[in-house]
Amino acid sequence: MAKKNNIGRRPSGTPATGRRNATKTNTAGSEIDGDDELVNVVEVRDQGLDFFERNRNLIVGTVLAIVAVVVGIVIYQTFIKAPAEKNAAAYLQQAQSAFERDSFSIALEGDALGNYGFLDIIDDFGSTKAGNLSQYYAAVSYLNLGKFEAAKEWATRFDADGALLPAMKAGIIGDAESELGNNAAAISNYNDAVDAAGENYVTAGYYLNKLGQLYQKEGQNDEALAAFRRLKQDYGRSPMAGEADKYIVMLEGE
Repeated sequence: MAKKNNIGRRPSGTPATGRRNATKTNTAGSEIDGDDELVNVVEVRDQGLDFFERNRNLIVGTVLAIVAVVVGIVIYQTFIKAPAEKNAAAYLQQAQSAFERDSFSIALEGDALGNYGFLDIIDDFGSTKAGNLSQYYAAVSYLNLGKFEAAKEWATRFDADGALLPAMKAGIIGDAESELGNNAAAISNYNDAVDAAGENYVTAGYYLNKLGQLYQKEGQNDEALAAFRRLKQDYGRSPMAGEADKYIVMLEGE
């Protein structure tokens, strides 16, 4: 009997690789992967629950602490800081009124009618904007009263921000140092005032004029000439620019 030709047939014992069997294999693999993922999710959940149970007091305590801080900030802003700012601003207006009349002692210490002075505002409302600004006014008041150490102290404490106040702060300290005979420190602060003034020709010109004169007093004529030339060229609109001409002529002739 003739043997059948086995060419092209699958060897015995070799698994079929047809589409149907491949599909079954892939599906089975997907089911296994899906089971693994489900197990992983359950394990992560159980681990999370276990972590929470073990750290319940710490987690709850942390949340409550954060809530307490937020509530405290809201209460402080609403019921403490806002009324304090309002009261301090009202007292500041009273002290400013005396300041504008050149009554610097009353502006600092208040009057017999119980009106606040700048020092009272600093003591009672130091953390407010008015309390901070009172330090600037106190420095200027002491400067006008000839108490230059006190003027320097309060100007140094003043927290200056904005476009103008940093220049004014440096300038006041420069004035106090100059009056105390600390000319090197005064020159440094006048330079700072000019730099902080930027394009403000009134303030920059004012302190450049002081800077030039102090340089001249110290015998630093080259620096003085440079200061007056800068005043004339960069801040020609300054009220001080007109005075610069005479200094320039004088210094160029030396």
